[in-house]
Amino acid sequence: MMVKARIYRPAKTAMQSGRARTRKWVLDFEPDQAKVTDPLIGWIGSADMNGQVRITFDSREDAIAFAERNALDYEVSAAHERHLVLKNYADKFAFDRVR
Repeated sequence: MMVKARIYRPAKTAMQSGRARTRKWVLDFEPDQAKVTDPLIGWIGSADMNGQVRITFDSREDAIAFAERNALDYEVSAAHERHLVLKNYADKFAFDRVR
């Protein structure tokens, strides 16, 4: 049985102003089993231990090398680069500004 892994670079969360934790690549595993609800307490859980594993790497190539070295079936997602729109503060007060 091949373990399916996902390699990606996480995006910045909406609650995050800085770019920390967005430069590293992450390898995590796809779940093998569906999550089940405990009938007594109502908590959701699974017996799949790979769902708790999340490994970070400095580069995409390091993550791919790790997956190949451990015979993991992996899928690489492209990194989303942010696009900056540079604006001047003075443009808010320009005479010909469209409102």
